[in-house]
Amino acid sequence: MTTARPAQRHAPALAGFLVSVGLAGAVIGSLGAPLITAVAEAYDVSLAASQWTLTIALLAGAVATPVFGRLGAGPRRRTVVLGMLAAMVVGSVLTVLPLPLPFAFLLAGRALQGSGLGLVVLMMAVARDHLDEQRAARTIALLSVASTAGIGIGYPLSGFLTDVAGVRAAYGLGLVITAAALVAAFFALPEAPSRPSTRLDLRGAILLAIALPALLLVIGDTNLWRHHAATAIAILAAAILLLTGWTFLEAHTENPLVDVRLLRHPAVAAANLVMLTGGVGMYLLFSLITRYVQTPASAGYGFGLNTFEAGLVLVPFSILGFVAGRLVPGWRDRLGARWLLAASTAVVLAAFVLFAVARSHLVEPILAISILGFGVGAFSAAMPAVILAVTPKSETASAMSVNAVVRSVGFSTGSALGGLILAAHTTGVFPSESGYAAAAWIGAAATAATLVIIAILPLKRG
Repeated sequence: MTTARPAQRHAPALAGFLVSVGLAGAVIGSLGAPLITAVAEAYDVSLAASQWTLTIALLAGAVATPVFGRLGAGPRRRTVVLGMLAAMVVGSVLTVLPLPLPFAFLLAGRALQGSGLGLVVLMMAVARDHLDEQRAARTIALLSVASTAGIGIGYPLSGFLTDVAGVRAAYGLGLVITAAALVAAFFALPEAPSRPSTRLDLRGAILLAIALPALLLVIGDTNLWRHHAATAIAILAAAILLLTGWTFLEAHTENPLVDVRLLRHPAVAAANLVMLTGGVGMYLLFSLITRYVQTPASAGYGFGLNTFEAGLVLVPFSILGFVAGRLVPGWRDRLGARWLLAASTAVVLAAFVLFAVARSHLVEPILAISILGFGVGAFSAAMPAVILAVTPKSETASAMSVNAVVRSVGFSTGSALGGLILAAHTTGVFPSESGYAAAAWIGAAATAATLVIIAILPLKRG
């Protein structure tokens, strides 16, 4: 019979394994972004088509996260995780092999890789079931950070491999990582504690698979909002209507995909709202800085960094994000969730202000994204404590999967908002530098609004 917790001598190894798997999922998910131009050239497709190598992975991850979160809540969690990793290996193979209809197989492979973005919430569930409370809190905090900070690892590695050996070599990195994670999981992943098995809510899964991609696509499509605003509003309204219907369905289903009763808890609802508004600002600044440093100096600003060099700019973002993730569990008992979230949001606000007023030297955007990394890391690490404080262990993956989807919506909104603001300040090829200042101050205002929300909503002490 499987015990709920392994011997303590195995706990550090299990914690390290869980964070590594979560980090692997984040790195694989981020492979699409720095390769968009290289893919367009290698596969002879447009940049708009190449963008789908990122978009399809994000959409697959958004849908897979709550579905696999529910499947992983039962006794078959080990099987679900191994199946997800196997699918990622197959997807990675499709991105590497020179197959007929190569771009179509590349998109299929990226979709399978994107499903692995749901691994993080399952690793959180494993930590909560098999580690003592203190170690579980530290591991869950790092897992929450890994889902964002992993970008700073994937970007420079994939950029370097693309420059040296071509785009298939960069995707080969994904194959190596996923294969290693599958082998490690086969030996290291424990069985889930004995729990009643529940059937998957197929109606809820299908409805979510329609509504959520529609929402994310319309939010992230800057051109649609610029040129066909009425259509964008209609699609957005339809997606929200479908999600409302999905919520009603889940509330009246015996074995729902997501237990919406937990989501109605004041602390959980408040945390998800804070995640949404905070995510808008965080990804807005992230996208502004990465775009700014790659703008050629001939535009009158910018530093003309290539893909690899721009990836290196993100390394401090990841390093300081993980540092914050390590520190937050120790601060949590002394400060509580509200103060931790407020402090981390204030750090993000400071990064916005710095970028808004100082961008003329490369060190300034690097400093701003470093500060942002610490703020995002602290914010991400503090968030699970708020939700899990009022969530049963059996619902860990499901509850955190919803928070992950909310974060995706916030990030997509932030990215689109930045694109729209810069587009409004573009008369030639590149936006005017004043567009970056305007976007930064708007993001600062959104981040300040998040501070107000944190102050007034009923967040419980984590």
